[in-house]
Amino acid sequence: MFSIEHEFDASVVTLVDEGAKHLQEDVIVQAFQDCVVVEQFDPRTDSVLRITLSLNQVRDLGAALNLPEGVYSLPKSEA
Repeated sequence: MFSIEHEFDASVVTLVDEGAKHLQEDVIVQAFQDCVVVEQFDPRTDSVLRITLSLNQVRDLGAALNLPEGVYSLPKSEA
């Protein structure tokens, strides 16, 4: 399950892990104009883990999910 909210400065997607035992904490993806932030609470450390990706990294990740194993270089984006 997931939800999408459009806030003033970002679109926020929350991914909820549904299913069998050992569920993971919710993942929150915040898409800003110049970057994407991925957050997840870590109960072992009682803190939020945060990763910030540039828009080029997000584009490369999206492409990588649909490509076979290998090393690739996409044309540079204007973003």
